[in-house]
Amino acid sequence: MLDVSRSDLTAGVAGAGTMGRGIAQVLAQCGVRTLLYDAQPGAAQRGLDSIAQALARLAEKGRIDDPHAIARRIEGVPGLSAFAPCHLVIEAIVEDLVAKRTLFSELEAIVSDECILASNTSSLSVTAMAAVCKRPGRVAGYHFFNPVPVMKIVEVVDGVLTEPWVSEALAALAKRYGHTPIRCKDTPGFVVNHAGRAFVPEALRIYAEGIADFATIDRILVDAAGFRLGPFGLMDLVGLDVNVAVMKSMYEQYFQEPKYKPSFIAEPRVAAGLHGRKSGRGWYTYAPELQMPPEAPAPKAKPAAVWAVPELKELLMDLGAKLELKPTPESVCFVAPLGLDASAAALEQGLDASRTVAVDPLFGFTKRRTLMVNPLTRREVRDTAHALLAADGVPVSVINDSPGFVAQRVVAHIVNVGCDIAQMRIATPEDLDRAVMLGLGYPKGPLAMGDALGARRILAILQAMHELYQEPRYRPSPWLRRRAGLGASLLTPEN
Repeated sequence: MLDVSRSDLTAGVAGAGTMGRGIAQVLAQCGVRTLLYDAQPGAAQRGLDSIAQALARLAEKGRIDDPHAIARRIEGVPGLSAFAPCHLVIEAIVEDLVAKRTLFSELEAIVSDECILASNTSSLSVTAMAAVCKRPGRVAGYHFFNPVPVMKIVEVVDGVLTEPWVSEALAALAKRYGHTPIRCKDTPGFVVNHAGRAFVPEALRIYAEGIADFATIDRILVDAAGFRLGPFGLMDLVGLDVNVAVMKSMYEQYFQEPKYKPSFIAEPRVAAGLHGRKSGRGWYTYAPELQMPPEAPAPKAKPAAVWAVPELKELLMDLGAKLELKPTPESVCFVAPLGLDASAAALEQGLDASRTVAVDPLFGFTKRRTLMVNPLTRREVRDTAHALLAADGVPVSVINDSPGFVAQRVVAHIVNVGCDIAQMRIATPEDLDRAVMLGLGYPKGPLAMGDALGARRILAILQAMHELYQEPRYRPSPWLRRRAGLGASLLTPEN
């Protein structure tokens, strides 16, 4: 095994673009001699200049002591032959399988037999790259996230023939420069991009079904469910063109797995050039900062008579409602279903649908409340229910009928996809959750999220959605079914 703690460790970085520069910087910051190469004339020098500026900014903030000493550890080199003394080489070139395979073939004629060849690919098969090499066992994936010095995570990807010592050395090196290594198998999307196949696609489906506008969906998922950024704001940040390409690619790579099916709603916006922040307009307008659509003020008139299911009685009494023991012809009826829509909940309770509304109970009621109407809910019923729920100043989002509201169905989908990743043994449950929190910024990993909300409740939501839609998209993962049935944590690994 390569001793990555050695003081004379030398690394090569092929590609001096954004990712290559970041990789070279973190290597140099932890004391590694780093050689930087780019086939484009002048690119390596531009990379060195950019790194020097980044190091100077860190020094100004007091985060590093000697930026010049760090910069001196990085050397621009004129050709691949300069990588001969390297203990490892990390490629960060164009995301093209043929180009990467060609590069690795050329490197094998230059570096020693013990030199590790690592790819920063985010979507290509590491095994396919290694297949052209004489020693495929020394090839592994080493997927960083942008910006590399800030995103403290790297996926260490085992190809089918990757030897254990290679992945162990790369994981140890990641710890040396302060990143968290996530060990995973060579599968489409690895861990982070795979786990991300729930948040945006399910939000797009909700929008396409006319359940809520995009700003309402974002507000619910940020305020109620605790995400840092809503799915539509995230698409604007990353670029809608990039998001659509990834969604389509993942769907095809998993042979059209229904859980990853993209929405038709996004591609026309890409064609229109509405790519997000980088184009000045995406789902939102940026002029130059985000222009968030204002929320309409809540109505004032409250209902005269209220009936509610037990889960909502305390909330509504605190808001000043006088609750009736039984629903009357004048009552506004409040229900709190899991997985069901307001229509099904009204039928289940034997209520007059025209006077029935639903409130999402899954994330509590302190930061934002979601009010759902059914096709027969009368306008005055909706408005008085809205006024009551907003009486203490907590914002209320009003949506149309949807199994699982907004937050329930998005979070249940996230948990379900995470359970599938665990079931496929792509990564350990702990590494999966750690990767999602570091790579996607979710408040919890998908398995811990399911545990916090209750695996049985998540299962019930998915089963209800599956029953209504009759689509395999919402079929519960075996990992979830077993642990919910046994009352076990979703983080419980299998022997």
